[in-house]
Amino acid sequence: MTQQGLETLATVIELAEKKRDEGLAALSAARREHQAAQEQMDQLTAYAAEAQQRWQARCASGVDAAWLMHHRQFMAKVEHAMDFQTGVLGQKQRQIEQVQQQVHEAERELATLRQYVARQQEARQQRLMRREQKQTDEMALNAHRRRAESDSTFQSFSA
Repeated sequence: MTQQGLETLATVIELAEKKRDEGLAALSAARREHQAAQEQMDQLTAYAAEAQQRWQARCASGVDAAWLMHHRQFMAKVEHAMDFQTGVLGQKQRQIEQVQQQVHEAERELATLRQYVARQQEARQQRLMRREQKQTDEMALNAHRRRAESDSTFQSFSA
C-alpha cells in the first residue's frame, strides 16, 4: 500500500474515531436522561407512599365519603403518572441499548480498520525488508564476482 493510501486510511480511522466518540457522548446523554427519569419515578413512588401514610393517619380519625372519593381520584392520578413514568423509563432503557449497540458497532469498525492498517504496514515493511535484502545480496554477489575476476586476472598475470 502506498503512503497516500495509508494517509487516506488514517483519515478514515479519524472519522471512525469521531463516530465512536459521538456515540459515546450520545450514550452518556442517554444514561443521564434515564437517571433523571429514574429519579422522577423515585420521587413519584415516595410521594405516593407518603400520601398513603397521610391517608391512613387521617382514616384513624374517620373520613366521610367525599374525602374517600377525593383520595381515590388523587391516588389514581398518581398511579397514572407512575405508569406513564414506567413507560418513559422503558423508552430510555431501549434508547440506551440502541446507542450501546451503535457504539459497539463503531468500536468494531474502528478495530477492524486499525487491524487492516497494521497488516498493511506490516506487509509494506516486509516488502521493504525483502527489497533491502535483495539489494544486499546483489551487492555481495557483485563484490564476490569482482573478487573472483580480480583473482583470475591476478592468476593469469602470475603465470
